[in-house]
Amino acid sequence: MATQKTRLVLPGQRALRVAAGTALCLTISFALGLPIPVIAPVFAVFLLGTQNRPLSFKAGAALAVIVALTTGSGLLLVPLLRHYAFAGVMMVGLLLFLAFRYGLRSGNNLVATFLAAGLTMISAAGTADFQLGATVVGALVKGLVLAVLVTALTHQLFPEPSGVPPPPATPALSPAQAARIALRAALVVMPAFLLAMTDPASYMPVIMKSVSLGRQSCTTSARGAARELIGSTLLGGLLAIALWFALRLFVHLWMFALWMLLCGLLVGRKLVGISSTRYSPGFWLNGFVTMIILLGQSVQDSIAGKDVYTAFAVRMGLFLAVALYACVMLLMLDRRWIVRDA
Repeated sequence: MATQKTRLVLPGQRALRVAAGTALCLTISFALGLPIPVIAPVFAVFLLGTQNRPLSFKAGAALAVIVALTTGSGLLLVPLLRHYAFAGVMMVGLLLFLAFRYGLRSGNNLVATFLAAGLTMISAAGTADFQLGATVVGALVKGLVLAVLVTALTHQLFPEPSGVPPPPATPALSPAQAARIALRAALVVMPAFLLAMTDPASYMPVIMKSVSLGRQSCTTSARGAARELIGSTLLGGLLAIALWFALRLFVHLWMFALWMLLCGLLVGRKLVGISSTRYSPGFWLNGFVTMIILLGQSVQDSIAGKDVYTAFAVRMGLFLAVALYACVMLLMLDRRWIVRDA
């Protein structure tokens, strides 16, 4: 009887954590006027959607320091990118490969994701304006700290039942297999990075999306690439459109948070397995992340007085183009490696 109750409680608690943590991060980010307010809720989704245990204070502080130091080092690449562009781009590609390989070789996947995001966003922004790069460093650190604090709070509000064993560790891949998948993920991210170097302020969301796709490509097979990568992007776009028109009924920050909470509950049910679905958790996780990026940027465009619908159409088109490129890259590389191994 106790086991059956635990099985019923666990998914509900986890869905509530994902929804409440994301909505709270979003509310605080926009209320405080953080430089890139979608960073904290995106990080919160990764923290809450992939881990069932809260980070300890020591682990959270260490994570923030590590990400700050390693992503801040992206500013060191700015002179190289400005004066020796080809060598700088190759260096960024190498560091992306090493970051993804670290996550695949029994490292922390969250740290690898944060490193990839920080490295590309900071170096691209710093190439255009060094002060902008420093601002992105601050935005990443503030967003990560906020996400860690909110994650700890939501775990206190919706704790795991006592006696539940921690999830088993993900088995490490062989060095050759990890290198192949890490190379594939780095190649998925690089075109978005090159595009962002031309106009970092406009294409920063594209980098965030490409890093999310690169992370997703590490767990996606070539057979399901189109459904996972393109399908999750379309899902995120449809959710963003629905929440945008729902938000227009009553424009207020708290309504923004409540709509995000509702969407988080609906997606969270699929993510944690309450509602049966043929799609993987990664599909729902990346669809939710895509929605947050698109909707958050549309809200910022509205505040700045920009044409929201044109900006959304352009951004959605770029997201789909990046997803299509990632899908083609997976199919081409996997087919080539299969032929080589045969």
